[in-house]
Amino acid sequence: MAAPTLVLIFSGKRKTGKDFITDSIRDRLGADNCAILRLAAPIKEQCAKEHGLDLEQLMGTSEYKERYRLQMIRWGEEQRERDPGFFCRQVVKDVTSPVWIVSDLRRRSDLEWFETHFTAVTQTVRVEASMETRRLRGWSFTPGVDDGPSECGLDAGVRWDWTLRNEGGAGELEGQLQPLLTLARSRLAP
Repeated sequence: MAAPTLVLIFSGKRKTGKDFITDSIRDRLGADNCAILRLAAPIKEQCAKEHGLDLEQLMGTSEYKERYRLQMIRWGEEQRERDPGFFCRQVVKDVTSPVWIVSDLRRRSDLEWFETHFTAVTQTVRVEASMETRRLRGWSFTPGVDDGPSECGLDAGVRWDWTLRNEGGAGELEGQLQPLLTLARSRLAP
């Protein structure tokens, strides 16, 4: 692991467009300069291994993943209770890019881990979208998920450095992304 020059931590509810936004930033900065770190990846990998689930389907956006989402959430919580930094350490261990984008922060313990280990270079980003926009993107309320800590744990008590409103308008989103891209480019070697 090489020390990052910038860690952008993204959080937001399901179907707010976090992956779309983080992929767009990485595409603009280049894969050599920017790595997307998905905290869900080590959770899904280990959960699939221990429970005999199909990892490829868990990594996508399929109904299969939704069927096991609550099980994965509970399993991840059990792991975090034993070792709050386990998944964070797993996701950063082989990263060499100067800019890191954590695309799916959902837990206060994960936020605290990054802020503790990379204090000077961490910026937090909250992605928001209306319920109607999220519904149009395929979201529907799931009890135990959408009212649980994985979706609501960061709704209050966090001071976000940036807030992006992603309602689907490309021009509006572009205007919000420009300051983040400027910051990220300023942290890259000349």
